[in-house]
Amino acid sequence: MYQFSYAEIHEDTPKQAREREHDAIRRSIELLEAAERAGPRSAEAVEALLFVQRLWTVFIEDLSQPANELPGKLRADLISVGIWVLKEVEDIRFERSRNFRAIIEISDVIAEGLK
Repeated sequence: MYQFSYAEIHEDTPKQAREREHDAIRRSIELLEAAERAGPRSAEAVEALLFVQRLWTVFIEDLSQPANELPGKLRADLISVGIWVLKEVEDIRFERSRNFRAIIEISDVIAEGLK
């Protein structure tokens, strides 16, 4: 799921790329909501946190590339959001937090911006 060949991604229009990013973030929200219901030590939490961690790692790597065509300020802001999300994921994993809701809410805002 959500694995694409380089050729498929390389040929995307910006609109297709945004749609795929939107879908991936929506999927992360679904997983996080299931994890929130099941609890931070559940299999659902492990799945959700791993998915979110991988997703935002990919986003951050892409945003940090000079070839990324987004404006510099927006890229920097999204990288900051991504770093915050990764920190929140770690806090839940290491039982310093149980706050799935904060990640869900910021993910929802990002997803709406991609529409």
